[in-house]
Amino acid sequence: MENFPLNLRSICADYGSIAQVCREIGINRQQFNRYLNGGGLPSAHNMRRIARHFDLTEADLFSDHGEFTRRHILNNKRTASGPVDLMIDPFRDQTKVLRRYLGFYHSHFQTPSWQGKILRSLIWLYEKDGYVMSRSVERVAAKDGSVYQKSRYEGMVAQRGNRVYIVEHEMVREGSIVETILTPSHRQQVQFLRGMTMGVAWQPHVSPYASKSIWKRIETKVSLREALNACGVYAPESRNIDPTVRSYLSEVQDKGAEKLPGNVLS
Repeated sequence: MENFPLNLRSICADYGSIAQVCREIGINRQQFNRYLNGGGLPSAHNMRRIARHFDLTEADLFSDHGEFTRRHILNNKRTASGPVDLMIDPFRDQTKVLRRYLGFYHSHFQTPSWQGKILRSLIWLYEKDGYVMSRSVERVAAKDGSVYQKSRYEGMVAQRGNRVYIVEHEMVREGSIVETILTPSHRQQVQFLRGMTMGVAWQPHVSPYASKSIWKRIETKVSLREALNACGVYAPESRNIDPTVRSYLSEVQDKGAEKLPGNVLS
């Protein structure tokens, strides 16, 4: 029995925040602390939930602590052998923790390229070969129906603590790097994801910028064509902009005006 709290503490240490682990599993923090401290064992139901969360068997959690460490901790540690491994490592084994975020979103943010407007793009988070990938499309149509701006990004996604990191590479033009950091407000709430996007504006001149951004999950009944056609630039007061999106972006812009004039980093 003494192996269980030791093994549980070891596996939790690799996940960072205990509070985050409790939210992911759906177990009360005070109750979970009792398990960690050896003050009691979970019920059969909770034991199954804990094992499933960590991709372990219930027997694994009670195995000899030395053997558990060798099999499930040390063997999972990867030593970076070069720059590529160093950059890729944070994105490994993210499928389980990010599964609830998979799907399509409309992202909303402001850039110097469209001063005073809200740019809406289409983003797809999906699983591939054990990684969570992102694919983003920005498309702005001219009044005559032609496409005035079109950009495509491919990237990777990782979660650290309660933050979701998306690092993307532009597939056209200069091939700039864009990073978005999102902070979900609650594990059960993925309709809106709020955070910050950092990238490079392509007009009126090439310059880095930082802008608050907010993602809105696209309902499954909406077709991909409809979601793509909804991309573009909108005035903040447009009826096509969700009030939650409008409120979040306008509030941030007012409060951050002194620190980041025009949302541009000079």
